[in-house]
This record gives sequence, structure tokens and C-alpha cells, in this order.
Amino acid sequence: MGKDKLRKFSEIDTFPNVYQLEAGKELKGNWASGHFKNDNPIVLELACGKGEYSVGLAKMFPEKNFIGIDLKGNRIWRGARTGVDEGIANLAFLRIQIEDIVEYFGENEVEEIWITFPDPQPQDSREKKRLTFPGFLNKYKTFLKPGGKINLKTDNDGLYLYTVEKVEELGLNCYKKTDQLYTSEFYDAVLSIKTHYERIYLKHDKNINYIQFSL
Repeated sequence: MGKDKLRKFSEIDTFPNVYQLEAGKELKGNWASGHFKNDNPIVLELACGKGEYSVGLAKMFPEKNFIGIDLKGNRIWRGARTGVDEGIANLAFLRIQIEDIVEYFGENEVEEIWITFPDPQPQDSREKKRLTFPGFLNKYKTFLKPGGKINLKTDNDGLYLYTVEKVEELGLNCYKKTDQLYTSEFYDAVLSIKTHYERIYLKHDKNINYIQFSL
């Protein structure tokens, strides 16, 4: 591991807005009161990377609490550092394996989920690793409020079509879907927030897919 990564891992240990592995389990069911010291709604960003979406949403909606989730601490460092430096009180980060997410959130604790440019896991053998695989959707159902929305934003056409297919197969409520987000009727300030990877894809004229549904 390079010196810069080691430095970032050391730093996030000192950040008051970052919880790692076992530490986050202590807040299950009590994130709003235990960390944020309020009773505002909780919104998650899964596979948050550098946390650009979590940061952007937290600034846009101060009346809600946002938690970015990823396993890679050197990436989380960027969003967490911004949160500390700018005093973004409604922003936190959780470094865990998303497969273990049910151990960190209680029933009806989460209002909404964002999945922004995750690893598409394109190989058939890795279908169960896709964050919109039915097994993951069942996990989200344990802590999402009834009617709570799930948003997927991705450059990967295969993951988008897979998700559309699963939403239809499972008879889930679909509110928005498009394979051309930036020219669609759904494009707005929230969807204009861009991650590091999205900026790269857009430079190469890659289309951006978006779907919003609930369980």
C-alpha cells in the first residue's frame, strides 16, 4: 500500500464523521439520534467512492441526513475530509462490505437509497454481487421505509437493463427510467450532481442511465 493510501487510512480513523466496520453496528436503528443528534430522515449512498453524491445531496438537503457507504477507505477519505473541512453536519460515512449492510441499519430507518456508478459485475458468475440483485434488494427491504425509493445511476448499459428486467420481473413500482439521462424529462439539480467517474464517462460521450423504483 502506498504512503498516500496509508496516510488517508490513518486520517479517517480520526474523523468524527467516519465509522469503520464494527463501530457502525453500535448505531443500528439509531443513526439519526446517535450520530446526527436529530430525527431527520436517513438517505444512503451505496458504493459511494469519493462521496461526491453524498456531499452534494447533504448540501442540497440540510433537512436530511446522508451516509456514504464503501469499503475503500482511501476513497471515502475525500468525501469525509470535505465534510470535516466544510462543517457539513448532516453527512457521515460508513466503511463496510455492503453485503453486511443489514447489520448496520434497523427496520424503517432509511428513507432512500442512491447507487451511483457501482461496479457493474458484468460476468454472469458475479450476478449475486450486483447491487440490484434480488438478494441485495431483499436486504434493503429490511431497513427501507415502506415506499422508500432506490435510485440507480450508471454508465453501464448492461447493469441498467438488468435492473429494469428485475424491477419488471418482481413487479416493483418504477417511477422513472431512461438510458439518456441528460436529455430526459427527469434531469434536474439532484441528478446533475456528478461523481469522479461520471465526469470521465461524459468526456467520452458515454450515455448515462437512470432508474428510480421502490420495493
